[in-house]
Amino acid sequence: MRADLLTSILSELNGTSADIEASGVISTDGLMMASVLPAGLDEDRIGAMSAAMLSLGDRTAQELMRGNLEQVLIKGAKGYILMVYAGDEAVLTVIAKPNTKLGLIFLDVKRAAESVAELL
Repeated sequence: MRADLLTSILSELNGTSADIEASGVISTDGLMMASVLPAGLDEDRIGAMSAAMLSLGDRTAQELMRGNLEQVLIKGAKGYILMVYAGDEAVLTVIAKPNTKLGLIFLDVKRAAESVAELL
């Protein structure tokens, strides 16, 4: 039931912008809770990498005295990966196209993360 509600939030998020290619809700220990991914993307790999990056981001923010981590943004030649906490126990990871309007994506992801946090 909860997985269906999470998938519904992700489907709505993916529908807000044609620039969002995939999204997933991942536990902070790297387990995929729900996802809307295209064929060819491995849920387990995305979950593990998201948890590792967020852990490293947390430590970096603390060590460099930047306060609590809010998000991790990775930019590559073929697009973006955005990771945002969705409560204390989950992470919302979004994969977006290279020419995306990041401001709109940030807003949509923030709203979706709040919905996920309320559900969990």
